[in-house]
Amino acid sequence: VLTISLFVLSPFPAMTAEDSVISLQTRVSRKEGESVTLSCSYNSTSEYVYLYWYRQYSDQPPQYILQRGARSYSGSAHTADFAKGHFSSIAERTFTTLTISSPTVGDTALYLCALRAA
Repeated sequence: VLTISLFVLSPFPAMTAEDSVISLQTRVSRKEGESVTLSCSYNSTSEYVYLYWYRQYSDQPPQYILQRGARSYSGSAHTADFAKGHFSSIAERTFTTLTISSPTVGDTALYLCALRAA
């Protein structure tokens, strides 16, 4: 059984008091090979929003997975080479999801969701 934890990360100093990110689940367990979808909701007064996903293994720094633009930045996207075909994401006006296709034990990690508003 895979156990995946979700944590909200807000590392960008451009965030204002009106910007927030909230994880919609904190722990997900699945059998190996069953797709996993993680979700974060967010609020921002900005129309220019980037949403980021990272994963972190014990005693390791966060590893960038992907970025998706939302609102006026909709359509902007970047995915790390290792993540292509294995991780996918959508970014809507108030939430973002990360889907892990056919997860393996190697995907057991802490997943981080972050917002950057311009």
